[in-house]
Amino acid sequence: MLYSSEMNEKYEKHGGLCGGFESCFYGTSTLGERGQVVIPSEARHELGLEAGDKLLIMRHPVHKGLMVFKLEAVREFLEDFGRAFTELEKLEANS
Repeated sequence: MLYSSEMNEKYEKHGGLCGGFESCFYGTSTLGERGQVVIPSEARHELGLEAGDKLLIMRHPVHKGLMVFKLEAVREFLEDFGRAFTELEKLEANS
């Protein structure tokens, strides 16, 4: 897959995906009676999540699970993806 230099810099800055599986795991949380979940404080701090932030909640496409993303992060990813796609189109047109 083609990544822009900007995306590569962000990836390296953040130590890859998580810097290893162990550092991606924050612990467990219990679903409350009203369907509320508490995000562990370490995760909130590391990911810059604050009260009032808008989150995108998606069902995992294969497994029984949820994925949670800060809307700003999704927007940034889509912008990066769009730039990479444009670069790919340019390479395709020149070959």
